[in-house]
Amino acid sequence: MTTPAPTASSAAAVPPVVAVAYHSGYGHTAVLAEAVRDGAADTGATVHLVKVDEITEEQWDLLDTADAIVFGSPTYMGTASGAFHVFAEATSKRWATRAWQDKLAAGFTNSGSKSGDKLHTLQFFTVLAAQHGMHWINLGLPSGWHSTTASENDPNRLGFYLGAGAQTDTDRGPDGVHKADIATADHLGRRVAAQAAVYAAGRAAVAA
Repeated sequence: MTTPAPTASSAAAVPPVVAVAYHSGYGHTAVLAEAVRDGAADTGATVHLVKVDEITEEQWDLLDTADAIVFGSPTYMGTASGAFHVFAEATSKRWATRAWQDKLAAGFTNSGSKSGDKLHTLQFFTVLAAQHGMHWINLGLPSGWHSTTASENDPNRLGFYLGAGAQTDTDRGPDGVHKADIATADHLGRRVAAQAAVYAAGRAAVAA
């Protein structure tokens, strides 16, 4: 007896799987990773947090089977951390087999300065995703905190569009991550999970 192919409606009912692959040097980026997780989970997605500097073979398998991978790293010296670069280079095995082809991707980063050249880290993530043949999901929020009536408590207060950018004072611990930046990361998680669900349903509809 053969199992019938899933219909678009049944595929849409299957929660998407989102993996958050991140490195956190001092705990600030971990707070953002947890916010991304919470946002995605609140939409019904199954979410896995993967610390790339402690990644196991089982977690590599989780990344391979995820519908979407969200990359996260602090910005050090104008780019992602060294630990994240080690992880990125290790993904070349996946590149060789096209294991991540057509997955969704997104990214977030934190630095001590308002700018801190965070854009370069987000661009690094997009190139990594593009080399794997992934589809990039942007933040999808207008910039906040850009007028006399705006506030630093606005979502996307730093005005990044490519991904979620956060700023934390260098003399503050993880509890010092700005609440607006946490809300922005939460939004990114929700957006990625929602797009993953749409993508899965559309793929199933085309195959039906």
